[in-house]
Amino acid sequence: MALDTGGRVVLVEDDFYLQGRRMLHLPGGGTEGQDPGQAALRELEEETGLIAGRLHPIGLIDPLPGTTRAQTHLMIATDLQPGRIRRDATESGMTMHWRPLHDAVAAVHAGEITEAGSAMALLLAAAFQLEHGRF
Repeated sequence: MALDTGGRVVLVEDDFYLQGRRMLHLPGGGTEGQDPGQAALRELEEETGLIAGRLHPIGLIDPLPGTTRAQTHLMIATDLQPGRIRRDATESGMTMHWRPLHDAVAAVHAGEITEAGSAMALLLAAAFQLEHGRF
């Protein structure tokens, strides 16, 4: 989850074949054998063109334990700088949107953001911010 100094998060919207619709979610993807932090930095830049100066781990989930052993590492990326978007062919229709964190959390509650890792990361980030007042 990329968070700018104004408290906004970047979301991407893309087509999901199995769901038969476009979905709003946080940038992310597979590790492809990389350390989870390095993979998070790579995916963020590929999908949004943003480079993060810092990563803050906030959780680990098993999104589909009955189907796969794959785990999702949840992180907050801060100290954002512009980089270069490098989406693959399957992401050609992807669009990027900025929202205040509280609006993104409201979108989870409203059922607009339903991807499990995105929903969990947004809710954890909001809880951390309430408890600590910062990241």
